[in-house]
Amino acid sequence: MNNRIPPSEKISKEIKGLIEKLDEKASNEDILGRVLKLGMEKIIQESLEEEAKQYLGRDYYQREAIDEHNGYRNGYKTGKLKTAEGKLNIQKPQISDSPEPFRSNLWNHIKGNTDTLEQLAVEMYARGCSTRDVEEILKDENGNLLLSKSSISALSERLWDAYEEFCKQDLSKYNVVYLFVDAVYEAMRMYKTTKEGILVAWAILEDGRKILLGMKLGNKESYQDWLDFFRDLKKRGLEDPVLGTSDGAPGLVRAFEECLLKTFRQRCLVHKKMNILGKVPSEVIPEIKVHLNAAYYAPDLEAGKERAEEFVERYKGIYPSAVKCFQEDLDACLNHLRCPVRHRKFITSTNLAERSFEEEKRRSKVLPRFFDEKSCLKLAFASLLRASWKWRRVPISFSEQRELLELRYQLGQLPRPEKSTVEEHHVLVLKK
Repeated sequence: MNNRIPPSEKISKEIKGLIEKLDEKASNEDILGRVLKLGMEKIIQESLEEEAKQYLGRDYYQREAIDEHNGYRNGYKTGKLKTAEGKLNIQKPQISDSPEPFRSNLWNHIKGNTDTLEQLAVEMYARGCSTRDVEEILKDENGNLLLSKSSISALSERLWDAYEEFCKQDLSKYNVVYLFVDAVYEAMRMYKTTKEGILVAWAILEDGRKILLGMKLGNKESYQDWLDFFRDLKKRGLEDPVLGTSDGAPGLVRAFEECLLKTFRQRCLVHKKMNILGKVPSEVIPEIKVHLNAAYYAPDLEAGKERAEEFVERYKGIYPSAVKCFQEDLDACLNHLRCPVRHRKFITSTNLAERSFEEEKRRSKVLPRFFDEKSCLKLAFASLLRASWKWRRVPISFSEQRELLELRYQLGQLPRPEKSTVEEHHVLVLKK
């Protein structure tokens, strides 16, 4: 074990490794329980490391000033805590050669407040606590702070650091098959009710995993904001996916088509059907739905086009506004029919991000009490990241991978090999 790496960093790596193992199997609950337990360990470990840093007056790798000597770090001593999540092994920092023996004021306080700390762990990693939240937890029985305000502020900023690291991650390591983009809206300024957009991208990978790819402030209707967002994803190594799903905001569509030239664009059918059904009388909605679904969920692309023509002929004289809406961007509404049949139900909607965000907020009982956009971004990032741990894999068989590979040939993403080497080329590409 490398003793120069703080225990909190090792815990972070373990959490990341566990998250990568999540799939649709029942063992997910065990993994999520372990992640929560590690989250508690991480909060406690970071608090103790901050206390040692405060005592020494310098950071983990920082040299002391010549005229200042408060001691040296001297490894760790294992301490045990009993919690509702089970027993935790905490590495307590040891300090030697100090003017006075170092004793952690935090340790005894933590041992008597594990229930509160468990809630802190959940909240810090499910939504991001403010400095004030952390202060309330780290006070002794007399109301005195056990860490300095600067140390507490540093603790509450760990989530922001994680967000900034997420925004810089290399995307070239992901073989993205399906891309999804949408925006969630939150009121970011205290005492203001106007909501602002947070642009979000997530993906289904070739191995079936769903992952969060990107997130930043932006206006859902703004072409420039979406252009910058897509360019950032590409700059960080995102390769063209087979299909990308979005709603029909003109600025978004324009930016998508400029940046993802070799990707089929799919309209979100949930939003599209709502737009169409809003243009017909309520009493005929069930009937219209049947014929819409017949076209949108046809067995293949040709059947979808035929049924779309039938829909137009059937209703163009009765509900011209609805038919006009149906005809707008029709090709993008049917592109999912090019993809493997089992995948289609997963790739026709962009509601996953908004639904996950709202579910996490309800579960954490979060109140919209943001002071600025930074605290709101921390909430959105933590909520979506935590939700993404529970997103189920999409099953992708070898034969379905070959179907997707054929689509990549059609899109010009890969050169089509000579017939004599097709099988070898398929195997080579699918192994990557």
